Amino acid sequence: MNSIQEIISEFKNKVFNTALGMVKNYQDAEDIGQEVFLEVYQKIDQFRGDSSLSTWIYKITINKCLQFIRSKNALKRQAETTSIRDQMMNIPDFEHPGLSLENKELGRLLLRAIELLPEPQRVAFTLHKIEQLSQEEIAAIMEKSVSSVESLMHRAKQNLRKHLEAYYEK
Repeated sequence: MNSIQEIISEFKNKVFNTALGMVKNYQDAEDIGQEVFLEVYQKIDQFRGDSSLSTWIYKITINKCLQFIRSKNALKRQAETTSIRDQMMNIPDFEHPGLSLENKELGRLLLRAIELLPEPQRVAFTLHKIEQLSQEEIAAIMEKSVSSVESLMHRAKQNLRKHLEAYYEK
């Protein structure tokens, strides 16, 4: 088994980028990364090897992100009467480091729309399109079947189309 320093060295960028893609804030992503590696350190002896070490760490990362988002969403969730366009305008601007300069505006728009997806769709879409994980890896992380992940991706794409069409109507 790797030492905790080796694990941190190997996974720190993946954990940070995943957290950043989920929470859209550098400081929050760093804080989540620290929480992830604290949990890895505390529970490494419980890691049974049923999945790869990276899958286990991604799972911890996603769970920490979702806990953070859920606690923050109590304030964020607005009344259902708010239009999609209004919701998209109220999501703070965020730039992911993986976006090229010429795609920044389109990227910001897409990231805002991703925020509106239901949690399972948002997680699957983020892991697949932003973190570029395979559907098999996502299934292992989310503890779902590959066909469930495919379904989540399909619905996420449909919902993104709807969100973006609503934004471009005017």
